[in-house]
Amino acid sequence: MASESESHMRNCLDVPSTATRRARGLPARPMPHRSRYHRTIFISDTHLGTRGCKAELLADFLTHNECRTLYLVGDIIDGWALTQGWFWSPEHSRVVDLILRKVDEGTRVIYVPGNHDEAFRKYCGLVFAGVELKREAIHETARGQALLVIHGDHFDTIVTCARWLALLGDRAYTLALILNDVFNHARRRLGMPYWSLSAYLKRKVKNAVSYISSFEHVLAREAQSRGLDGVVCGHIHHAETKMIDGILYCNDGDWVESCTALVEDARGRLEIVQWTQLAAEHALVLREMTHVPPDYVAA
Repeated sequence: MASESESHMRNCLDVPSTATRRARGLPARPMPHRSRYHRTIFISDTHLGTRGCKAELLADFLTHNECRTLYLVGDIIDGWALTQGWFWSPEHSRVVDLILRKVDEGTRVIYVPGNHDEAFRKYCGLVFAGVELKREAIHETARGQALLVIHGDHFDTIVTCARWLALLGDRAYTLALILNDVFNHARRRLGMPYWSLSAYLKRKVKNAVSYISSFEHVLAREAQSRGLDGVVCGHIHHAETKMIDGILYCNDGDWVESCTALVEDARGRLEIVQWTQLAAEHALVLREMTHVPPDYVAA
């Protein structure tokens, strides 16, 4: 039986007790968002320093996900964008602070720079604030699989052979992300969760689909040529895990469109986490815990 003080508190908050919820045929209040524990987390293409970066969602992900090893698989800070015009919000600083806090708490953080943060490549082999910088890495899963961890831009012919075209494409992509933000602002006003319009259009454009498929096969062949079991990369902003000619191909996605990460559990199983979906579920939980629906009000 609830104590007199507990009953008084519920009456003050106008929140029905568990027994009352059952009597009304309502489900028990959901549990609050809890931290998830992983053996390894891979994230890339966060593009800190751009307006398109979903820094608030990324900070939420880093807050609620812990791991032994965190791989930053390139394009974490967007040097291309910062040289054209400075943009840096408090949310971007919070992301950096959360990563450094993980280092302080014992997480091993390995940073493999990409093309947008290529300025860091000349420091590969060094350690800054506990973060290890490497051109590439070999990760061994709990299952004993050897995976090449690399951003992937070196295998993109547009980046390596026509840098001017890559820069032009980057500006067009930035415009698409602006339109994406306008679209999602309207969705939020309607009470709808985040959904990537730009990622949807990319999947529907034939040339983009062909480009993605070609990129995936090239990376898989590279891992195979080195005698490895698979590859983890970023660069193309398309989260995926699949087998290609016997090689495990994993792309951890991005944090400007899909807001995804690749995680490994204690048994070595790898999966893509889409944080927009989980964050939306968390928001529903919070609303359920802090707001009382009209039919809860006592007559």
